[in-house]
Amino acid sequence: MDYIKIAESDNVAVALNDLPKGSEAFGTTVYEEIPRGHKFALRPIKTGESIIKYGSPIGRASQDIPSGAWVHTHNAKTNLEGILEYKYEPVPETEIKGKKGVFNGYRRADGKVGVRNEIWIIPTVGCVNSPAEIIARRASEYVCGSVDGVFALTHPYGCSQLGEDHKNTQKALAGLARHPNAGGVLILGLGCENNNIDEFKKILGDVDSNRVRFLNCQDVEDEISAGVAVARELIELAASDEREETPSSELIIGLKCGGSDGLSGITANPAVGVFSDMLIGGGGSAILTEVPEMFGAENRLMERCENEEIFLETVKLINDFKEYFMRYGQTVYENPSPGNKKGGITTLEDKSLGCTQKCGAAPVRSVISYGDAVCKRGLTLLSAPGNDLVASTALAVSGAHIVLFTTGRGTPFGCPVPTVKISSNSALASKKSGWIDFDAGVVCESGDISACGNDLFDYVMRLASGETRTKSEEQGMKGISIFKDGVTL
Repeated sequence: MDYIKIAESDNVAVALNDLPKGSEAFGTTVYEEIPRGHKFALRPIKTGESIIKYGSPIGRASQDIPSGAWVHTHNAKTNLEGILEYKYEPVPETEIKGKKGVFNGYRRADGKVGVRNEIWIIPTVGCVNSPAEIIARRASEYVCGSVDGVFALTHPYGCSQLGEDHKNTQKALAGLARHPNAGGVLILGLGCENNNIDEFKKILGDVDSNRVRFLNCQDVEDEISAGVAVARELIELAASDEREETPSSELIIGLKCGGSDGLSGITANPAVGVFSDMLIGGGGSAILTEVPEMFGAENRLMERCENEEIFLETVKLINDFKEYFMRYGQTVYENPSPGNKKGGITTLEDKSLGCTQKCGAAPVRSVISYGDAVCKRGLTLLSAPGNDLVASTALAVSGAHIVLFTTGRGTPFGCPVPTVKISSNSALASKKSGWIDFDAGVVCESGDISACGNDLFDYVMRLASGETRTKSEEQGMKGISIFKDGVTL
């Protein structure tokens, strides 16, 4: 299969492989060479006329486009602009096909279940990043039993921040400190920072004092030896933890895409959508974020809101992020990225309509702010930007055990939780086998998105059980990035 028309009403098709000039597709002669993932017109499209893909407008023609011609940034532009008004117009809830699976996880004292048993060193402030890394490295020599490793989750914040930035840092670090994938946590402070341990404890709340320990570097003569001693105690405590059979309904999975291409909305994202519906239909939970990449597809999410209250929260989610852009004099729709465009994505609508397919057809049950924990089972919308590291960290902070990360161009990073790289095309999976964990490009040949989503579900159960690890985990790639907006003193 070399090309696809996604919806019956579409006036463009997408090349699944490079199409040479003169190729025949859907009764149209290709007017010029069409790169893989890019669009071509199925009939003449006049200036100002809507370009239809996924059954929805993805922009309009900026000039007359002949039948068979390449449709991209040179002859198309977005329809989006400014703050919009929305009306609650729910559609009947779609019956989703659930699947109940099991995995072997670690049951924690608070009742939550983790899919990893790691020791995390979390600095309250960037000033102690280097000591945290040294402690993690030296303590790794003592890893034993079921402990998966010792990791320093470093960041540049925790002091000289004001208002929401300071709160965001505290909420993010607290969410990580409470995460069930950590069998033990050492909170490493300096002693004089805004986010000092005493202040941080007010945000953190009650925790298992056996598993969460604190150390101020200014309070001891040798913070490295003191930190390693605490980390060793945590390792010894967690080493005896054992996995137990757990229903998939207890899983929380984060949904993310980055380095998308023109096939992301045809292969990888719909396959993740099938997975998401299977998980949610079986009682599990999924989190969708990247709010700027909902712009242009937000109505499809709003019509799936469980009730009008959730609809109004979704409207606020969208408009708050638009106002954030406008507050800094930035174009709300300055998207897609150069890599997205090279891969065949033309406008933000084009990107968003493909991006939001990751959450399948399940109803939206809740909307949460940055740094807040998932509060309801089902599909949750999370306020966070599209940046890969920031959004993936936000998903982990809100409770995601695993992040499913679809990509058409590839990336090596890993966030604090297992980060599954899912390729939209098989060429990427072959070229970057050290990055890609799951190839959804097979859909281009099989055409069977449901089978791909089912295979992904089975893979996630094995991953959650520790039977396999992601490529980024194997290479020890684990980092965090906290959302920042505002003044640094």
